[in-house]
Amino acid sequence: MTDDDGFPDDEGPGDAEFDADLLEEELRQAAAVLDPLPAGLLQLAMDAYALHDLDARIAELTFDSLVDAIPVRGVDDPPRMLTFRAGELTVDVEVTDDGLLGQVLPPQSAHIEVLGGPAAAHPLTVDGMGRFTTATPPSGPFALRLRAGGEVIVTEWLRA
Repeated sequence: MTDDDGFPDDEGPGDAEFDADLLEEELRQAAAVLDPLPAGLLQLAMDAYALHDLDARIAELTFDSLVDAIPVRGVDDPPRMLTFRAGELTVDVEVTDDGLLGQVLPPQSAHIEVLGGPAAAHPLTVDGMGRFTTATPPSGPFALRLRAGGEVIVTEWLRA
C-alpha cells in the first residue's frame, strides 16, 4: 500500500539510509579505474593550482586580435596579437608559427617564463628595452609568468 506521496506506508523519502560520502568515494574509484586522468593533465592542474595561492597578480587580457581586430585584406595568416595589463604594466605579445615576440611596457628588466602544458616553464630573456623573443611557438594552452620590480604577474591561459 502507498501513501498519497507514492511511497510505501512504512518508508518515506528520508527514512532510507543514504551515505553520500560513500557513494562519492565509490564513484571516484570507478572513474580512476575506468577513465584515469592522464599524468600530464594532472601535472598541469597541480601547476595551475600552485599559482592559486601565490601573491601573483593576474594580468587582464585587454586585446586579442582573434576577437578585437578588424580583418585585413590580402593577409592569409596574420600573427595573433595579445595585450595584457596589470596595473601600470602592459605586456604586448605577438604569437606566430615562428615563436613569440613581445615587449614589457614601461620598459624594464624582467624575467618571463612561458608556461605550457605538462612541459617545464620555458624562460625568456628580456633586454633593457623590455623586449623578449623565443623561436619556440607555444603549442596548446599557454600563459606567461612575469617577475618584475619585486612582483609576480601571471597572464590568463590562452590557446595558441
